Amino acid sequence: MMSLADDLPKSAIVTRAHASDWRAAIQLAGGALTASGATTAAYTDEMIAAVEKHGPYIVIAPGFALAHSRPSPAVLHTGLSWVALAEPVDFGSGTNDPVRLVVGLAALDHDSHIETMAALAGILSDEAVLSELIAAETAAEVHAILGRVP
Repeated sequence: MMSLADDLPKSAIVTRAHASDWRAAIQLAGGALTASGATTAAYTDEMIAAVEKHGPYIVIAPGFALAHSRPSPAVLHTGLSWVALAEPVDFGSGTNDPVRLVVGLAALDHDSHIETMAALAGILSDEAVLSELIAAETAAEVHAILGRVP
């Protein structure tokens, strides 16, 4: 079984990031997707536009946002990014704010990322592992932690 680390290159991991607001947090996640070659910069704009249109639906658990948009030509291949914020930011979610972890998801189609989402859900449900991941200081630490989680 593949781990989440297999889908997350170190170039797409940002730790102790600083974001002034939710848009800046999504820009960090989008920038990491672009840096890893998963998307073009246009995908970041699409993720921000989706939240502007639909509200903070991407904040799916306390302290966690899954930044994404629809499959589009801006997605070059399915990919993930990981942004742990030094200071949490509000997305306007109410019960799930403030957000400390933003994972960017880019998918080529509606089905190609199901296994990745299942692995991510497993990590989010393990509070000890999630706390360790958020506290990680380097991309290598995040990658190592994710590599040992099935």
